Amino acid sequence: MRKVVLAAMVLCFAATGAFAQILKPVTWQFGAKKISKDEAVVFIKATMDEGWHIYSQHVEEGGPIKTSFTFSPSADYTLVGKPAEPKPKTKYEEVFAMNVGYFDKEVVFQQKIKLKKGATTVKGAVEFMACDANQCLPPDEVEFAVAVK
Repeated sequence: MRKVVLAAMVLCFAATGAFAQILKPVTWQFGAKKISKDEAVVFIKATMDEGWHIYSQHVEEGGPIKTSFTFSPSADYTLVGKPAEPKPKTKYEEVFAMNVGYFDKEVVFQQKIKLKKGATTVKGAVEFMACDANQCLPPDEVEFAVAVK
């Protein structure tokens, strides 16, 4: 009897899991372009599903999780400034009681680097939070490695 109950529970959880959907409304692409023999730009592009958005890097304390970038230290290059972003859309969000900058559809962030040798790989991670009109997903992190030639 115990085996029958256990088998029924496993079957129930398996059936429930088959209907559960993991939401991944943001996809990321990474690339780089040399702009001179010792400088390059790393491009970090987010594409959001219809109705979803991510937040700007410049969100005040007490707001949603802002998009942020970390770059692995390297002897091959140095970062020039901070990642650049286009002007975000802004809206008042009741839940945070403030105006917040956000991007929907797609956005391209750019990080300029100074090369210490001709070719390298820029490694790092982007942390972000995706929201739609009904929910926000927990913050997520995506690692990247971009070849600069």
